[in-house]
Amino acid sequence: MPTAAQPTLQYEDAQVRVTRWDFEPGTATGHHLHSHDYVVVPVADGRVRALTLDGGGTDSVLKAGQSDARPAGGAHDVVNIGDAPLAFVEIELKHTAPVAPPVQGGRQ
Repeated sequence: MPTAAQPTLQYEDAQVRVTRWDFEPGTATGHHLHSHDYVVVPVADGRVRALTLDGGGTDSVLKAGQSDARPAGGAHDVVNIGDAPLAFVEIELKHTAPVAPPVQGGRQ
């Protein structure tokens, strides 16, 4: 399992949570569920792989300043697969209804 990327909470109130993620090569966020809609704003160029619990993965190229909005409900572990450090700011929009995690071993 990759070592941990470093989150830094930059701001939080009733509407938003802003976290900067800093990744050395090979580091990862750890598996997590996005409970709210969110926007990712890369601070540095890089390449990441989003790994799902079922073993699937999607590679993405990040370009500094090119934002990407995503809906709530995504679950993944994000890994820096590039050769250089990278960073992005994640802005979670708390006004959206939270998404509950899936029930393990039961019905949803």
